[in-house]
Amino acid sequence: MRRRRGDRGRGRRVAGVLAGLCALAAGGALLLPQERQDAGRDADAGAAGTRSTAADGRHAADDADDACERPEARSPAPSEDEGGETIQEIKERGHLRVGVDQNSYGWGYRDPNGGSRQVELSGFDIDLAKRIADEILGPRGPGQEPNIRFHAIPTNQRVPAVREGRVDMVVRTMTISCERLEEVSFSAPYFTTGQQVLAPAHSDVRGYDRSLAGKKICTAASSTAHLRLRKDKEEGAAAVAGADIGTTVPNQLDCLVRLQLGEVDAVVTDSALAASQAAQDPSVALKGEEFTEEYYGVAMAKEADDLVRRVNAVLRDYVSDGGWKRAYDRWLEPTMKKPADPPPAVYRD
Repeated sequence: MRRRRGDRGRGRRVAGVLAGLCALAAGGALLLPQERQDAGRDADAGAAGTRSTAADGRHAADDADDACERPEARSPAPSEDEGGETIQEIKERGHLRVGVDQNSYGWGYRDPNGGSRQVELSGFDIDLAKRIADEILGPRGPGQEPNIRFHAIPTNQRVPAVREGRVDMVVRTMTISCERLEEVSFSAPYFTTGQQVLAPAHSDVRGYDRSLAGKKICTAASSTAHLRLRKDKEEGAAAVAGADIGTTVPNQLDCLVRLQLGEVDAVVTDSALAASQAAQDPSVALKGEEFTEEYYGVAMAKEADDLVRRVNAVLRDYVSDGGWKRAYDRWLEPTMKKPADPPPAVYRD
């Protein structure tokens, strides 16, 4: 295994990160249902949206090649009607099953400083999932059974978890894309992001450009980042023409560990996730600007139109009553270091 040159302190930081990840994994086995993680399945497909771009391999979206335009605007209009079959099944069960991350700082992670004897999940996505559960099932008082059950799932299992009925929805920094819309439904968008490069702070990598030549890049399997890099590679884009994009992992956080160990030279992922990782490890930094524009949405089953509409109503109210802004200021602003607004909701009907 190739290791980056550095002092002994660097090795101690890596060891600390690995120990922390092991602790997170152990905590998940205790507090969350055990999830099937079949690495052979690759049903979770997606493609990054693009901005109109110029040099260094960036290019405008080719509408003629896209199966749909503006995937973030294909969700149905909000409705507070709870008489649909999917919502009735959730009410009869008494709890909402939600696929989440447990390792993404600020989004879905186990906060040891949360004030509880048990390390609980916290973050922006977790707050949103709890709001959805409270709106559909009503908040629970002391001594009552919780109205939500979290299922920790890796990046490449988000779509399979929904399609196989293991969860009612996934709230896990999941980009809305035309390809994914063929397999699952999405809510209206609740966050705007874009792909960006993460690399060691001292690296000569400048961003998504020719400075990646000869570099080994890591992405999560079936992620929008991986599919964008693969598409650009096939089209001969200058940014990745001389790069090695063959390293993929089941979970995006695994790329950060490989970067810290010196096994790869750069990571491509959502800028929102990259900012959280850079905040945790000052030895890595975001490089260049975002080179796509994408939107996170809540993923649900194709046939669950009643649930999708109800979630859209929750999102509408979450924004209008200030819940979204409070969650952003608490969980994300400290790492992203800039103000943000929720994306405008545009519906198909």
